[in-house]
Amino acid sequence: MANVFGSGFGDSFREDIVTAKSTALQNILYILCWIFIVIFGLYALLSLQIIFAAFDLVTLFFLLASAGAAVGLYFLKDRLKTEYEYTFTNGILDFARVYRSAKRQELGNMNVRNVSACGHVANPAFQRFLSMKDVEKKNWFLNRDGNLFYFYYVKDNKKHMIVIEPSEEMVGMIVRCLDPGIYQDK
Repeated sequence: MANVFGSGFGDSFREDIVTAKSTALQNILYILCWIFIVIFGLYALLSLQIIFAAFDLVTLFFLLASAGAAVGLYFLKDRLKTEYEYTFTNGILDFARVYRSAKRQELGNMNVRNVSACGHVANPAFQRFLSMKDVEKKNWFLNRDGNLFYFYYVKDNKKHMIVIEPSEEMVGMIVRCLDPGIYQDK
């Protein structure tokens, strides 16, 4: 789940890669996506042949629908194999979503010293921050039963909350960078 590196000069670095615990359903859906991509693609080619022989609006509609479905499933399939990557470097936390271990989408970064509150989701303080009006919540985790951790902060007069799934080692590194009272542990 994680890699830890440190230079010994007060630097703190940790990278956590979170994967789904139960991948059987994801694998089945991924295979089904490929099967339907082929089926819809072949149907679109067949419809194209029919249109060349005799133009028909109904056939054109089915051609466009099946080609659209094949293309849509092609782009959707990668999202079924998603990982989250959290990188902590000297108080800066970077977030990324990785599709099929190949496509990386940067989600943003955050200086943990700018956080107003943070803690484990199981803590009652989480519900208090979540129930606040106009909180923009970002769920950057995969396993609902995992070690979920939240960050609450205000930026540009907007309330934000990020929920991630870090290792306990990363949580320890984050807590060491925070001012007293920010970590909601009770």
